[in-house]
Amino acid sequence: MTIKNEVLIRVYTVLAGIVILAAVIFFKAFKISVTEGTKWRDKGNDDYRQFRIVEGERGNILSENGSLMATSLPFFDIAFDPNSSAMSQKDFEENIDSLAMMIATYVNPDLTPGGWRDYVLQKRAEGSQYIPIVKNATLAQKELIGSFPLFNLGQYKGGFIAQRNYERRRPFNMLARRTIGYSKVLDGDTIMVGLEGSFNKTLQGGQDKVLMYKVSGGNWIPVEDLSTIQPESGKDLRTTLDVNLQDIVENALYKAVKQHKPKFGVAIVMEVETGAIRAIANLGEWNPQGGIDTGDYDEVYNNAIGSATEPGSTYKLASIMSLMEDGYVDLNDLVELDSGVTNFYEERMADSYNHSLDTTTVQRAFEISSNVGIAKLMQKYYAESGKEDKYLANLKKFHLNTRTGIEIQGEPKPYIKRAWNDEDEWSGTTIPWMSIGYEVTCTPLQLLSFYNAVANDGIMMKPYLVSKVEEFGEQVEKFPVKQIGRGRIASKKTIRNAQILLEAVVENGTAKKYKTDSYRFAGKTGTTQLGYKKIKNRRRVEGHQASFAGYFPANNPKYSCIVLLNSPKGNYYGGTVALPVFREIADKIMDNDIELYATLNDHPKPLLTKKQLPDYDVGHRQDMQTVLSYLDLPFENTTPSKWAVIRATESDSLKLLKRTIKENRVPNVVGMGLRDAIYILENLGLQVKIKGYGRVKQQSIKVGTKVHGQTIWIRLG
Repeated sequence: MTIKNEVLIRVYTVLAGIVILAAVIFFKAFKISVTEGTKWRDKGNDDYRQFRIVEGERGNILSENGSLMATSLPFFDIAFDPNSSAMSQKDFEENIDSLAMMIATYVNPDLTPGGWRDYVLQKRAEGSQYIPIVKNATLAQKELIGSFPLFNLGQYKGGFIAQRNYERRRPFNMLARRTIGYSKVLDGDTIMVGLEGSFNKTLQGGQDKVLMYKVSGGNWIPVEDLSTIQPESGKDLRTTLDVNLQDIVENALYKAVKQHKPKFGVAIVMEVETGAIRAIANLGEWNPQGGIDTGDYDEVYNNAIGSATEPGSTYKLASIMSLMEDGYVDLNDLVELDSGVTNFYEERMADSYNHSLDTTTVQRAFEISSNVGIAKLMQKYYAESGKEDKYLANLKKFHLNTRTGIEIQGEPKPYIKRAWNDEDEWSGTTIPWMSIGYEVTCTPLQLLSFYNAVANDGIMMKPYLVSKVEEFGEQVEKFPVKQIGRGRIASKKTIRNAQILLEAVVENGTAKKYKTDSYRFAGKTGTTQLGYKKIKNRRRVEGHQASFAGYFPANNPKYSCIVLLNSPKGNYYGGTVALPVFREIADKIMDNDIELYATLNDHPKPLLTKKQLPDYDVGHRQDMQTVLSYLDLPFENTTPSKWAVIRATESDSLKLLKRTIKENRVPNVVGMGLRDAIYILENLGLQVKIKGYGRVKQQSIKVGTKVHGQTIWIRLG
């Protein structure tokens, strides 16, 4: 019994000890995880290991033909862990000298090989786990450094650390920079603009959580080789931009802004049939040095999409179309111009230049961009008759009151006043001033969409910049071409008359100076007063805006284009500031796209008339037969003689007739080429003198005269 009791006492003692120990462990675990959980978790995150986010490669942005507009290139921060847990002393000692020499020779020559060796030994002795070697190394540099002695043993045995990061690059530099977009950090927040921002979710790659541990200097080292981790890559965007057209547009606009020094310049080229934007350029004043004007320009803001201004005279197209659509005027109707100056109530309106026209046709008033003529028509048919709402309804029908819906964020809504609305400050002069492009606002793209619809026979297309999304070169999503509205923006007659007016502006109006014989284009000039204010009896204008909107070629429009320069210095008229840019763009696009010209042989081969066939041509018969056969011209040979004359008969056929050359008699050489005529005449003993160029038209000695060494003059023509 004594032994049994002793055993039980020992068992109970051990059990009690186990229970007490378990209670202590449970209490401690509870205290650490609950009571002090936040403290220890924060400490663990700060001082030990944690999972950190590694992002995948961002997708590319491509041009229409697949050229890279924006791409992500991998770069590597290379470092060395001289105290890696798997590195042996033997490996370290055998390779440190060679490693130091390779680093000093190929990576960083700031230290000698001996200096690098001593530096690494010092850091190893201090227990450092992170020695920076090079930042932002390319893939080729990373592969080279990874092949160095010791490093080639890998991350653990060799201490080689390669942390991958991606850097966004635009291979074409400034081309469409603001439209393609970029990201920047502002006050700790990442701001993305352009297509980069609008399609961020599509472009953004996947994310992986990677376990890392923190070392000296605040650096985080992945437990695994970070360069081998491959999160899912983002998808690619295929845009509508044409790199060649973009280059043409930006170069033409850049020359203009350098010459005229505006606050900003805009140029857009859109495909008429689809609404695809083929080029879009924005150049604004660039002050990278704290506001100091460097005199250069860059794409600092997308004014083409984001800046709404009063359009000026380019808006007259909408006004004249409204009048025609409502049946109030036709092109040949007469309108009073009052010699270019009139008053609406107490407000004076004048044309942009002095002229003596009191009355002219509606078409001529539009050609010369008469403010007075257009405004008087609008005042008569809309304001005086109380039908302002009809005009506003037409503007809505033309979709000049809505956004285009372009993919890039920041597009403002056009501003159109509401009739007799106090908040909009409607007055008796609103209709006349609206009709010539004041007291309304729209962006260059919104106005171009309207002109594009006129070029497209009244069908308005939604402008777009992205055609599809791709993954590994395969289409995963396509964005279809979209029409705005169900039908035409106006009747066929109104659209055709509008096209006639725009062509007339170039042929006989304010754009006449820049018309070309190579092709036809159509459009409208615009000159806008900015910041117009009336102060007592004085008027103040803060600046001007020059613009031109149109399309080409006029007979079969392929592209529409708008050019706008805001606040140019010196000359500010649309016809002399913006129009030359439009012409340069159109010229170069026409020169680079042979399909824009009519095909010369797209019709059946025409039959040659008798006037077009060779007739009375004289020469060596064999030569003539060879030429006619080569030209595939059917003929009948009626003579075996050496010399012959071609005759075209009434039945549009050719015959070779005999041309007699007699011994010792002056021959008939009229109709011959110079070579044949000289050959015959000189062989007969005649001295030949020549006047003119071409075939023989006349000879000085009568045919049949006996030859005795005379001098003969032959006239060519």
